[in-house]
Amino acid sequence: MTREKFINEVTTLTKFIQTFCDDKHGDLSRQESEILLDFKGENGVTSAKFCLCDECKITLFYALARLSECPHEIKPRCRKCPNPCYEKEMYKKMAKIMVHSGVKLGLSKLKKSLLGYLKR
Repeated sequence: MTREKFINEVTTLTKFIQTFCDDKHGDLSRQESEILLDFKGENGVTSAKFCLCDECKITLFYALARLSECPHEIKPRCRKCPNPCYEKEMYKKMAKIMVHSGVKLGLSKLKKSLLGYLKR
């Protein structure tokens, strides 16, 4: 995996988990945090800023740890990976998060596009 792909994956993971947490756990206490991430021995390649509940924070740290250890030079989608590194329960949890956030973020893009078109 290239440095740029790693940064993109970190950004996507953080955004998806943040969207899920905002929607599902908005009433729980949350604290704004930031983590610096290393990539292939290079310190502080990227950072992730988030404001998550404790459960979602654990999920994010788990996913980031798995991402940083991905052995594939060209990273496949996790569901198509020949050697999955997620434990079964965490895989199911991440799939739920990805579906929820993917739909929500996809619909918000569509809404912005439609509103932009209608304003013309």
